[in-house]
Order: sequence, then structure tokens, then C-alpha cells
Amino acid sequence: MHFIRRMLLLQFVLLFIVTGVSAQVNKMPAYPLITHDPYFSIWSFTDTLNQSNTKHWTGKEQALTGLLRVDGKVYNFLGESLSTLQWISPLSNEKVYAAKYATEKPADGWMNEDFNDNGFTPATFPFGAKSGNPSTQWNTKEIWVRRNFDVFDTNISHLFLYLKNDDDAEVYINGEKAFECTNVNSGYTEYELPQPVIKKLRRGRNLLAIHCTNTGGGAWLDAGLATKTTSPGILQAKQEAVNVTATQTKYLFSCGAINLEVDFISPLIASNINLLSRPVSFVRLAITAKDNGIHNVNILFGANSAIAGNTGTEIMKATAYQTKNLNVLKCGTEAQPVLQKKGDDIRIDWGNVYLATPKQKQYEMKLTSIPNIVKDYVRNGFFTTLYNDSSALDKDILLAANISLFTGMNDNSNRAVVMLGYDDIYSIQYFNQNLEAWWKKNYKTMDDLLETSAQQYPAIQSACDSFDNKLYTDAVQAGGETYSKLCVMAYRQSLAAHKLVRGPGDELLFPQKENFSNGSIFTVDVTYPSAPLSLVYNPALLKGMLNGIFDYSKSGKWSKDFPAHDIGTYPLANGQTYGEDMPVEEAGNMIILTAAVTKAEGNTNYAAKHWQSLSKWVKYLVNDGLDPKNQLCTDDFAGHLARNANLSVKAIVGIASYAMMAKMMNDKSAAAYYDSVAHNYASQWLNLADDNDHYSLAFGAKNTWSQKYNMVWDKLFHLNLFPQAVYDKEINYYLAHQNKFGLPLDSRKTYTKSDWILWTATLASSQNNFEALINPVYLYATQTPTHVPLSDWHETTTGKQVGFQARSVVGGYFIKMLEWKWKSK
Repeated sequence: MHFIRRMLLLQFVLLFIVTGVSAQVNKMPAYPLITHDPYFSIWSFTDTLNQSNTKHWTGKEQALTGLLRVDGKVYNFLGESLSTLQWISPLSNEKVYAAKYATEKPADGWMNEDFNDNGFTPATFPFGAKSGNPSTQWNTKEIWVRRNFDVFDTNISHLFLYLKNDDDAEVYINGEKAFECTNVNSGYTEYELPQPVIKKLRRGRNLLAIHCTNTGGGAWLDAGLATKTTSPGILQAKQEAVNVTATQTKYLFSCGAINLEVDFISPLIASNINLLSRPVSFVRLAITAKDNGIHNVNILFGANSAIAGNTGTEIMKATAYQTKNLNVLKCGTEAQPVLQKKGDDIRIDWGNVYLATPKQKQYEMKLTSIPNIVKDYVRNGFFTTLYNDSSALDKDILLAANISLFTGMNDNSNRAVVMLGYDDIYSIQYFNQNLEAWWKKNYKTMDDLLETSAQQYPAIQSACDSFDNKLYTDAVQAGGETYSKLCVMAYRQSLAAHKLVRGPGDELLFPQKENFSNGSIFTVDVTYPSAPLSLVYNPALLKGMLNGIFDYSKSGKWSKDFPAHDIGTYPLANGQTYGEDMPVEEAGNMIILTAAVTKAEGNTNYAAKHWQSLSKWVKYLVNDGLDPKNQLCTDDFAGHLARNANLSVKAIVGIASYAMMAKMMNDKSAAAYYDSVAHNYASQWLNLADDNDHYSLAFGAKNTWSQKYNMVWDKLFHLNLFPQAVYDKEINYYLAHQNKFGLPLDSRKTYTKSDWILWTATLASSQNNFEALINPVYLYATQTPTHVPLSDWHETTTGKQVGFQARSVVGGYFIKMLEWKWKSK
């Protein structure tokens, strides 16, 4: 009997794989579930879906819940098994608590319980820079903090540290180092502490001590300790498989006598603007009996109200109602501060999240809570509301659907679909005008959109399957199997860092948020690496990224000889907020990207519309681009750099790109002049950057090197600025200087940017060399110890994240496919 069951499970796994699309990835740093825009973006940060609660890309918990009840047993398949936190040492947003601190280095042993801390200053958490409105201002480079807490029961099996720190932190419990990190946690991050630390706890008074260092920028420190209590009566479903495609993430679970499929579908088909713009994901649930018998199964699917909040502590307002064909639960903050917040570590706290199911007998919808689910559904099998009517006002509301399914039937009673959507009311502010999402061109209300989405689900599912297959097949032809998997990993993340917005003149805007950085909007040096994906599938999206910068320049509010870096901090696009310009970087980027649109569309309509701005910027490149001064560029992680050889390449390619567009516009004199300048500069570059067997990081800096990824446009546009021998020399040098997890960005540090590696690899003249450069990137993506949405900035020696996550720039992975597409024309 056990053998038969194993064979049935094997057959089911094979069916799960074969009936899905072939474009599969089964290992990622984090897994996209509900991905639409910078605010509506929910991920699983663990390889197993029920190992942790789901989170917003920033790391803030936005929990989805999934339980399956069969044969009197309840199995948890989505999120943690309804565990509840019990605070030992609360965070400041849970309870105001006292501490003592010092800003000058104390004597040795400051982290021990018996240390005399009379010299420390009494205060309350959190500590931070004035701009963050902390309880206690912290303006020095370092801070040392001590806080007492009481423990009444030392029978603790798991202890969790919750930490929000800017920047580096060392955490001690009763003198024992419990944790340390050398990075910013811009939101509260959970860390499970090791057993030796737990054993240091004792009944009565204990000490939490923290040393935090502000390495630059803002400052912040808050920390807490908690245990978790797992609800009794819940079994863990066994995850048998996970497969990720461009638009879908598919899981397979074993739940006692039942096999369960859970498919998350976010239909981000870039070639279909109207579908891409819809903020509605589908969750498909399907069951099969291992014993081929008939089983009554109930599945509970829930979404926490925190999805519609920033901190998770807001008062939420929820309602339950019906449309013509749907049961709907709707939830948002009571305050509704529309477009009142901007920044990076910010989640939306206006608009509403929607959970919707067909208005059929098998679906039942309730407004409830996790404790209520534990009390009624888990223990007794009842599905009850926590509230007395169709509305709720509370801090922690669960929007829940209870779905009845059956095995062994010949109809569709063994499967179900729920929809999760978000209406943000207004998406961005654009030069002081509030703009709506693009989908509102076609739908008056979210209810209308949900009704249409439910009706069109079969066609949408089929379209997603076809698109996923084609993306995979095309990527294999362009760069091979490994390359195709990298494209699959990057696709949804890149698009979901953007928002499709209806402009003031009914034009398309596609601003991105500079995620996990400074939160800028319409950032030019983020658009540049993101561009290949949109150029492959829909150049209108790239125009939607560029339009903001062009509009800013035409408005007269930006009058410099080069483009702006950004036009604000997401979601407020009212003018540049970044503190420093990137003159050569942004001028080169805007000209090259406009030329890319021109090539992709086969006409100069877009370039002609913005020719005045482009002509101004190309003159700046001619005057200042060949030998750049000490100015900021996109890769200055190791500091500013004068005479940057790769930045010079960008200027040269930018000038030649302008000449290419002028030629297409039949402006022969301008085309000849700028083409001549570009070729002349390229010849000079070869001498200025020459360093024997490679080309240097900066002119005159011998024995240095850098990735010359900006040359890729010379190859793709056929500008003939640099001969193939230049590419070959660089590629051969790079192959000898790789580390386990990739090619460093340059000779100054061992970290890298994975998007630039893909651009650099596209310069290779052979498939073997291309794969030799991208294989370490794939190794990083599948073996990194940092479980966050794909980071584009990682350490090549360890595979750890250095910074950034969930950014649109991984759209740059599609550069090889763009080369293949343009070659195929």
C-alpha cells in the first residue's frame, strides 16, 4: 500500500510538472506570489511556503493564510502554522519601554548584567535621527544601549529577535553575543536566535544590550524579543514541489490522503497593457485523492488586513458584500491618507485590498481573525465571523474564504479560484496632480474589474501559460537553459517594481520605485538597466519610463544641460529629490534609451517629439563626456571616480546613438558630425584606457579594471565604434578574474551587480564564454544565503546580499534576448 501511494504521488508530481509550462525554476532567493506594483507585492521568503509568513518585498509581514481540513485533520500549507507571538521584551510600537544609553564608548563589559551603568542616560526606544521622529534622538556615529526585561518561564524552545537598525548592530543577551549584522534593516526583521543564547535566559531580571553604528545617512535602532506559540491541532502539509514561471508560482503539497496544488498567478503579460495594468492576482486550488476515494475537503484561504497598511498597527475598516456574481471582502485603513507618505521603507496605507470568490454554494466568506480561526475552525471545524454584521473596525482583521471541495467527482468540484486585488484610488502625484492607475481607463470601479477578471479567468490562465512557454523558449534560443532560468526569475520582479499610470494627457506612464535604495521615482539610472525587458516585449513601457524626465525638462523646472536623476520620491513625482546630479550618466542613458526605442519601433516618432532635449544633452556629452570629471555615476559604490573609462564609453555610445537617430531623420549634417565625434572619441579612448591585456577602470590608473558593460549598445546598434578585438580582450580578462558567485564590478571591491554581468556577458563572441560569465550569477541566485527578493548587488565570494532587493533593474537580464530578437528581424 505504501508503494502504491508513493507511485501515485510520483505520478502526480510528474503531472504537476508536465501539465504546467516547461519554463520552470524551483529555487529562488524568495518566491513571487502576488506581484503587481511597488505597494501590492507579496512574497514567500522561504523555500517552503508554510515555513514562514508571507511578506511585502520590504520584509514587512503581510500574511496570507492557508489551511486544509480533511478526515478530521487540519493541515497548514500557507504561512506559519497560526503561531502567535508572546513578547518577552516588546518593540516600541507594542509598548513604550525604558532603557539607558551612551554615545561615547563605555568600558569593557558594558553588555554584562553586573556592569555599573550609572554613566548611561535614561531614555525610551526607539532611537534615531530627528527626521524619523524617534522617542530619543541619536545624532552620533555610535550608540550603546542597555535594557532590562523580565522572564517568568524559561521553558523556551524558540526565541526570536525583532530588529530595525540603521546601520550595523551587535546584540547581546546577558553578556552573550546573540546576533550581529553589517547592514540596514529598514523594517522590522525577524531572526531566530541559537540555543546557547536561549540558555542564557534565567527567571527574573535579564539584560538586552545593543551596540549600533551609523555608517552614513539616517540612524535608527529598535529591538524586541519574543517567543511563538503554535496552535494545537494543526499539522504541517508537506511541500513536494515548487515551480516558478514568468507569471506563475506553483506549489504541490501532501496533506494526509490529499494532494493539493496551489498556484499563484499574476498575469503580468508585458505585451498586453490592459491586462498588465490590472491589480488582480488569482490563486488556484486543486485537490486529488491519493487513494482514489471520495473525500470532503475544506480549504481556508485568508489575507491579513496588514496588506492595506504601512506599519500593521493602523485601525482597519473592512466590509463584506456581494456583486452580481461575486462574494467580496474589502479592507483598508480607516484614516485613508491618500498619497500622504513617500520613501523607501513605506507600504501603502490608503486604498483597499479585495478578496473575491464566485457567488456559488461552495464558497463562504467571513471577516474574522487568526485567534478566531484557531478557536473555531481548527478546533471545532466551524467557520464563523468575529464581527456581528458585514463590517469590521479593528487593528487585525482576516479576510477569509472557506471553500468546500470534493474528490472522486467528474465535475470541477475538486478545484477553486480566489482573487486578490487592490484599488489604490490614486497611484502617484505627477507635478502636483494626482493620477489614477491605467486600468481605470476601462473600468469604473474595482467591482467591475473583479467581475471581468473572474469571467475571463480561463482565458487569462491560458494566455499566461502560452506567454510563459514562449518566454522560456525564446530565452533558451537566445542564451541557453541557464540564461532562460535567470530571465524567469527576473521577469515578474522587474515589472512589479513599476506602476502603470494614466498621464494627464491620457499618455502612458510607467514609473518605477527605486526599491530598497532611496525610493526615488522615474530614476534614470534605474530605467537604464531595466530597459531590455520592455524593449523585448513592449517599447511603450520604456517610453512610459522616459516620459517623466522629458516632461520635467520641457516644463522649465529643470534647466540644466543634462537630465535630472529623478523627479521625486515615490509616489510623489514633483521634481528631483536626490541630492546630487549624475551628468554624463543620465545624459548618456536618456539618449541611448531613446535610440533603443527608435530601433525597436523602426521609426523616429518618439525621438522627434523630444529632439530639443536630446540635442541639448548630446552637446553636454561632446563637451564633457570623453574624459569625465569627478562626478557621481551609477556604480560609485566604492566612491566617486574621475576619468571613469566605462562612463566615457557611455558618453561615446550616447553621441553615436544621437547620430544614428539623426541619420534616420534624414538630418545628414548632424548625423555626420556626431558620428565623426563619436568615432574620434572611441579612438582616443583606446589609448587612454589601454592597460596591456585589458582596459583600465579609469584613464591613467594602471593595474585597475572594470566591467565595460556600456559597450553592449555599440554591439546591439551596430555602431562600429569598438572592434570585436576590444570586446574579446575584455572578455578574456574577465574570465580570469571571476569569483565563485560572479565577476566583480571592478578591481576596487569583490562585490558585483548581476544586471551588469549579463550586459558584459553579451559582449562575448562565443556561447561558451557567455555561459562562463552568467553561470556564477545563476549559482548566486540559487545558493545565496540571503532570502529576499532577488538582489542585484551581491558579494561574489560569499553570495550574500550587499544591498538592494526587489528592484526593476533585473529586467536588464533580458539584454541577451534583446540582441537575439534584433538579430532575428
